Amino acid sequence: MAAASFLFAVCTALSTLSGSSVTGTRSFSIDYKNHCFLKDGKPFQYISGSIHYSRIPQYYWKDRLVKMYMTGLNAVQVYVPWNFHEAVQGVHNFTGDRDLEHFLNLANQTGLLVILRPGPYICAEWEMGGLPAWLLQKPNIILRSSDADYLEAVSSWLAVLLPKIKPWLYINGGNIITVQVENEYGSYFACDYNYMRHLRTLFRFFLGEDVVLFTTDGNTDKEMTCGSLDGLYATVDFGTDTNITVAFKRQRRFEPQGPLVNSEFYTGWLDHWGDQHAMVGAQKVSRVLEEMLTMGASVNMYMFEGGTNFGYWNGADHDSRFRSVVTSYDYDAPLTEAGDPTEKLLAIRDVVKQFRDIPAGPIPPATPKFAYGFVTLEKIGNISSLLDTISPLGPVQSKYPLTFEEIKQYYGYMLYRTTLPHDLTEPTPLISPLNGVHDRAYVSVNGVFQGLLQRDTALVMNVTGKQGDTLDILVENMGRVNFGSKINDYKGLVSNLILGKDVLTGWKIYPLDIDAAISRGWPHSNSRKSVPSPRREPSAGPTLYMGTLQPNGLAWDTFLKLIEWTKGQVWINGVNLGRYWPGRGPQQTLYVPGPLLSTSLPNNITLLELEGAPAHLRIVFMDRPQLNATAGKS
Repeated sequence: MAAASFLFAVCTALSTLSGSSVTGTRSFSIDYKNHCFLKDGKPFQYISGSIHYSRIPQYYWKDRLVKMYMTGLNAVQVYVPWNFHEAVQGVHNFTGDRDLEHFLNLANQTGLLVILRPGPYICAEWEMGGLPAWLLQKPNIILRSSDADYLEAVSSWLAVLLPKIKPWLYINGGNIITVQVENEYGSYFACDYNYMRHLRTLFRFFLGEDVVLFTTDGNTDKEMTCGSLDGLYATVDFGTDTNITVAFKRQRRFEPQGPLVNSEFYTGWLDHWGDQHAMVGAQKVSRVLEEMLTMGASVNMYMFEGGTNFGYWNGADHDSRFRSVVTSYDYDAPLTEAGDPTEKLLAIRDVVKQFRDIPAGPIPPATPKFAYGFVTLEKIGNISSLLDTISPLGPVQSKYPLTFEEIKQYYGYMLYRTTLPHDLTEPTPLISPLNGVHDRAYVSVNGVFQGLLQRDTALVMNVTGKQGDTLDILVENMGRVNFGSKINDYKGLVSNLILGKDVLTGWKIYPLDIDAAISRGWPHSNSRKSVPSPRREPSAGPTLYMGTLQPNGLAWDTFLKLIEWTKGQVWINGVNLGRYWPGRGPQQTLYVPGPLLSTSLPNNITLLELEGAPAHLRIVFMDRPQLNATAGKS
């Protein structure tokens, strides 16, 4: 094993001479004098990777953690998404894929320490940065600030979460060595030190005075100034294109003493719909990693495995315009979306072995994949004809449109229905004058699809029809903004629509709970009383389709490709795989984890196509992903 840096060697020598190790006592602390972490009184440098339990089926957690351990990592870094555990205010879920303590236990069994990032805000390209959408029921709430309503909600959540965490602290016999307070707060406009002080008080109250608390911020003076606070160790994040010396000099200005830490060293990057697939070369990553480790820095690689934005959990950005994050969070990471080792992982392993002894033996192989082939789907019906099933509570009536948040339907889809106020024999503009469609609206008259409106990019379309005709507008929430000043991201029709010269009024608003209907076995169950006989011909506009993948004795990972389908959502055996949009790209396939499939029973597939299905109505299961097709129009 090669020596690390001169600085780290000095730290080792001095701490040994000082006799700081106390036999039988577990401790983790910062040695400010000698610029390093101390674990049980001895100098410690962590080499960590980020993994998100919320993006990986529980079945595969152990597999991924073992692969990280066998690469030579001694720690993992993990976010806790608040909205994943408290999607409904006051209702907390820590079971199944949300069993945080089980994940911590598996990491502990594997031999990995944990760097925990419990938020309350996490970014992570995750829906609303991990904040629950029910916060937006307070229309004037200032998120991530000392706003009284926000602090009350945060305090209630942390009073649930942090006591669960405390037994898992390294100093209490667990494996959590450090805990982050908030996340990249310096990037947020509020710069509210009272908020950060409130969080510091909460973390200290619930976790004690001895745990190492830290902050992470981008590599600028402004971000470090607003994101750091006395009593929270300030760390930086940066990628392969940053001057390492300059970045760590900036950390030194805010933390003159203590270890150098890059809390997010970017091994890849995220994709938005319409982007080219992001890629960062293996040699670039391994070279910069080696340079940082040689300096004695502790490094966390973000991401080590990215995973998948199943369901509606993808986030979005809003700089010049709204841009939604794709379903895959592959991130061009060392482990693929399906957890497979890559050339980048092997290059990282070769670097790590220069700095610490790595476990003997091979890295576990890729999980087996299978191309199950084609399945032909059948039409169930368009959304408007299925409201009794997918909106069982019926509509909310309102003179003017209400948002998702006002209806307490936080994710997915809502249908807004009214009638045409006049005969429209000539194409008449339907306008969203205040850019009030959040995020994408599919417009039908008497069940006939007429076009769409889209946030920031398509604020007008033409409609024809007769007075009294039913106007249906299905609005899709494409994921709330997860970063920056626009995270107060209300969904639905957030302002009035104008048809010709008329402000549309008299709305019936249907919250759609498609997920609940499918989880109960619909539409494949025998009790399909409200479902018309399936047909083979496709329809334009929002339409549901169904099919069955017959069992063949295998339940291996696979990848679903939707050739010539336009845009929509897919469920398999009741599990929401996420969104597809192959024409926009770059993602062309959806990851289907093998544990979702049955080896002996028919596998039920349900698909919501929002615009237009191909005549063949076929989908295909492949044995490899396609994530980097040429991007479509943005």
